[in-house]
Amino acid sequence: MMPSSASTSAVCASTQSLDQGGRVLVFGATGYIGAHLVPRLLREGRAVRASGRNRKVLEAREWQGIELVEADALLPDSLPVALAGVDTAYYLVHSMAAGADFGRLDLQAAQNFAAAAEQAGVRRIVYLGGLIPDNADSEHLVSRRETGNRLRSGRVPVTEIRAGIIVGPGSAAYEVVRDLVNHLPLMLTPKWVRSKSSPIALDNLLEYLVRVATLDEAADKILDAAGPDYISYEDVMRQYGEVVGKRPFIVRVPVLTPELSARWLSLVTAVPATIARALIGGLKHDLPANDAELRRLAPQKLLSFRESVAAALQAERSHTVAARWSEGLLMFRGFRLDNAFYAKRASGTAVGCASPAAVWRTAATIGGDNGYYSMNWLWWIRGAIDWLVGGPGLTRGRRHPTELRIGDRIDYWTVLALESMHRLTLNFGMRGPGSGILEFEIDPELASTPGYRTRLTITAYWHAQGVWGLLYWYALAPAHLFIFRKMTASMMRRAEQIDAEQTKGAGSCADGSDYTGE
Repeated sequence: MMPSSASTSAVCASTQSLDQGGRVLVFGATGYIGAHLVPRLLREGRAVRASGRNRKVLEAREWQGIELVEADALLPDSLPVALAGVDTAYYLVHSMAAGADFGRLDLQAAQNFAAAAEQAGVRRIVYLGGLIPDNADSEHLVSRRETGNRLRSGRVPVTEIRAGIIVGPGSAAYEVVRDLVNHLPLMLTPKWVRSKSSPIALDNLLEYLVRVATLDEAADKILDAAGPDYISYEDVMRQYGEVVGKRPFIVRVPVLTPELSARWLSLVTAVPATIARALIGGLKHDLPANDAELRRLAPQKLLSFRESVAAALQAERSHTVAARWSEGLLMFRGFRLDNAFYAKRASGTAVGCASPAAVWRTAATIGGDNGYYSMNWLWWIRGAIDWLVGGPGLTRGRRHPTELRIGDRIDYWTVLALESMHRLTLNFGMRGPGSGILEFEIDPELASTPGYRTRLTITAYWHAQGVWGLLYWYALAPAHLFIFRKMTASMMRRAEQIDAEQTKGAGSCADGSDYTGE
């Protein structure tokens, strides 16, 4: 990510700054902005508490020096622990992925959070909303506005930052543009492509979020955040194309309604359908930004749209090695910037009476002479098809029958990451319109009686390459679901056999209960 040219000390001399020593809560740390804001605040020397609905997702970020807490704004009893001792709380959650009822859920969550923040003695709430025109009528835009109003209903001062298109890897609007331009040389678009907005670079937005929290003058204010360009969505697509060497031919079609547009986007982009539908409703409006006050309060060099795209692409190229699959990371997308950021996924799960060590052994010895524990003939057919088109699908073998290390080949798979006794991540090596990951995850569970109780989950992630990659996934998804259910059940049975052999038939579950497949 490009460093900002401005520092926190570069504020106007007349603007007073508050003490920066208090604890900061990033509520919604597993989301797009939250996941980038947490390390940014840490670099600023702040004491950071990261909150999300799922602690495992937080732990997967592998942040160092960050306090993690599991909380949900729709569960009021979970909020006091998250807010205890907090000076500044960043409110970065929304419910767009929940579908048609997201507006009501957003308001309830904001009300719960405002009340809990007041009770905890929080000094400031910083809320990230969206640019909102006076004539806004889409549920997405109205919900963003009303969420801010609901947060302000409490006694804690709120600083609301409103932004339009955020230019950075993982931003839903940016990923829609990327998928369209990279894979559709001819685009039939609705009239909303003529609507204008003010895109802002992710790094510029993060700089604003960090700095306004410390300014007295920013309390109880609504501040627009924008980049230097005010351009149409059509220009956004054309300029992105110029940066990546694409020249899309765009044809506006008046019959594409917002509902039809949302359905079309869900077919030709990998952005989740519920999020695409929520975004589309607001795209028919021009979204001008009056950002003069925010520029005065927190001056910095603002990147143009083209510069923002270049920064986003460079941020992806500067990938880090991960111990597990992580949404959008370039190493899991085959190091291809035109493979979709968002992955399609299918899973199978089995819970059984086997020790984690035995379950790990079954996962770590997959392939080669052991095969895939279930439906091996289907794996062979897929491999044969790959071989016929010049791929490595019939390749068999592995370096060692039981040991694994990063970079090992297992048939046509490559070991990308592993955490012994817990997780194994494999890269799909056969040919296809996209990049695939297969991950085995092992979790010990509490048993109602003495003995082992272990959950094995297998998940396939597919980063589609355009429309053909999506069609490929949709065609194979039912088979994946069937195979993974059978596969996890067979692997759990094998793990139970391993335990029984080692204990001379005694078994590992005191109650003798069998596995359950899900």
